[in-house]
Amino acid sequence: MIQNYRMILQYDGTRYNGWQRQGNTGNTIQGKLEDIFSRYFDQPIELQASGRTDAGVHSLGQTVSFKVDYGKYGRNGNMDNTKSIDNTCNTEVLQEELNSYLPEDIKITELSEVDIRFHARLNAVEKEYRYYISLDRKKDVFARKYMMSLEEPDKLDIESMRRASRLMLGEHDFQGFSDNRSNKSTVRTITSIDFNIKGHENFGGKYLEISFCGNGFLYHTVRLLVGTLLAIGMGKAKEDIVEEIFDSRNRKIVPFMAPAEGLFLYKVKYTRDYLGL
Repeated sequence: MIQNYRMILQYDGTRYNGWQRQGNTGNTIQGKLEDIFSRYFDQPIELQASGRTDAGVHSLGQTVSFKVDYGKYGRNGNMDNTKSIDNTCNTEVLQEELNSYLPEDIKITELSEVDIRFHARLNAVEKEYRYYISLDRKKDVFARKYMMSLEEPDKLDIESMRRASRLMLGEHDFQGFSDNRSNKSTVRTITSIDFNIKGHENFGGKYLEISFCGNGFLYHTVRLLVGTLLAIGMGKAKEDIVEEIFDSRNRKIVPFMAPAEGLFLYKVKYTRDYLGL
């Protein structure tokens, strides 16, 4: 019997070379997990993620699907002390066991059985990314790995950033806002961009959260959008640069790319049909 699973992952991307398995390094999140899962289930396991996150990018809601052929399963796999499981395994037990083998900066927060047709990338209908920018002159000590810093945060004009962000909404060709490496369509739709100033006295200090929702994002797109908005907010670029980048499709005129540490894949949405609910 082949069972299809959907899991939601949290991970701190600081020490990894991104999500996707690479031939020149074993230090990727997909590579780490596939090695662990393949040993656990005693068969090759291929993980399908909703999308690739870059080196240093974090996740609160990466969605991943994978299939297990329980007809081939060696009950105890190659893991020490693995409990016997079969195709009627309780997913709560399975989640707990898999988490026990993961490094401390990766965690499965949800695990469920889904329709055999479900595919984490192909069936995604909306993704939400959030980017965090410190509004303190010195970043909070404990949140420093998870947000960008500015030299003069008090000069940031968030209202001009809001106005410019409206030009990014809707369907556009995002070639100019990407480091796209494929020949596939670069047309995407962004449905919302929201700005929220937040603060926490014990973690993070005062910071700006920018959330992006859309049907998909190209390679580096969110970081390039954030970089453009920040350049506008700091008075280093005019708001009409957004339309200029769209019209020219020229990546070279993007002011700069925001660093990876402030970016989180927050949530991925699917239709209920594909989740088999």
